[in-house]
Amino acid sequence: MDFKVFIALTSAFIPANVAAMDTMKLLLGATVALLLGALAVSWQGMKTGISSAPPDEIARLQKQIKELTAEQDKLKLERQLQQMRSDAAQAPPVANPEIEAMKLQLEENKRALQEMELKKQTAARDKKVSQDEEGLLAQRKLESSDSELRRARMISDALLIGRVKELVEDPHGSFITFEILMSEQVQTGATVAIRRKTGILGQFKVSDVTPEGAVANPLPGFGPVKPQVGDELILPPQY
Repeated sequence: MDFKVFIALTSAFIPANVAAMDTMKLLLGATVALLLGALAVSWQGMKTGISSAPPDEIARLQKQIKELTAEQDKLKLERQLQQMRSDAAQAPPVANPEIEAMKLQLEENKRALQEMELKKQTAARDKKVSQDEEGLLAQRKLESSDSELRRARMISDALLIGRVKELVEDPHGSFITFEILMSEQVQTGATVAIRRKTGILGQFKVSDVTPEGAVANPLPGFGPVKPQVGDELILPPQY
């Protein structure tokens, strides 16, 4: 509608002696009335259009409405869940007396098991030490009456200082080369012995020491048995 026509129509109902402020109120009221009328006409036209619309178009619209409603409900539910998670994360943990009691009981049981295991290990160690002491005392008693047993034990307990690498036999005299395992025990002029099980095969005198190994010559009294590669070398025990 043209604005001039609107003013003409509305001004026909406004008396000439009405103040300017009242005139404005009357104009606003008339405008609202016209808008309500236009809305009613549009609603009537929409109802008429819906009544004449095809069934498949109505079904499509109804489906869209249901989908939009479901999506709206889903978004609402997600917001509620997020709010619940946020509230739960911010809220301080609530102590449960039963759970706390169970935790304390578990800790006590764990400590009790550790103490039992420690006592068990201590008892086993004490028993072994006692058996070792008894065995050592029995061995010493036997050795006191049998010098051969004492000699065999001392040979068996002697430190391993080297291993035979090669036996060199020469018309002018044979010698051995050996690998040094304890360099602080191997020096030129030192006497070493070849150990076979709990006995001594013979003794050698170290004549040369090098980074690659050492050389030793047999001492008088060496038996007819020849050294072999891998034989153990020890310092002769003092019987």
